[in-house]
Amino acid sequence: MIGSALRDGLHSFVSLISLAVLVGQIVVLIDAASKREDAYRAAGKLTKQGWLIILTVAVAANLLLGLLFTIIGVVVAMVYWVDVRPALKEVSGSNRRDNQRQGPYGPW
Repeated sequence: MIGSALRDGLHSFVSLISLAVLVGQIVVLIDAASKREDAYRAAGKLTKQGWLIILTVAVAANLLLGLLFTIIGVVVAMVYWVDVRPALKEVSGSNRRDNQRQGPYGPW
C-alpha cells in the first residue's frame, strides 16, 4: 500500500517536471521565433531557421520519445537561452525595459 502511494507520488512528480520542461522548451522556441533573422547572423550564431528546426525537433522528441530525448531537449534549450539569446539581445540593442534594470555600474 505504501509502496503504491510512493510510486504514484513519484510518477506525479516526474509528470510535473516533464510538463515544466515542455513549457520551458516552448517558451524558448517562441523566443527564438520572435528574434530577427539578421540578428542571428550579426551575433555569429546558427541561423534562425536552424535554431527553429533544432528547437522544434527537441519539443517533438520530448512529446513522442521519452526521457532521453527530454534531457537532450533541455540541453538544447539551455544552450539557446544562455548563449544565443544574450548574443541576439546584444546585437539587437536593449529595449526600454532593459534600461530600467541598470545599476550604477551596468545591468543587474
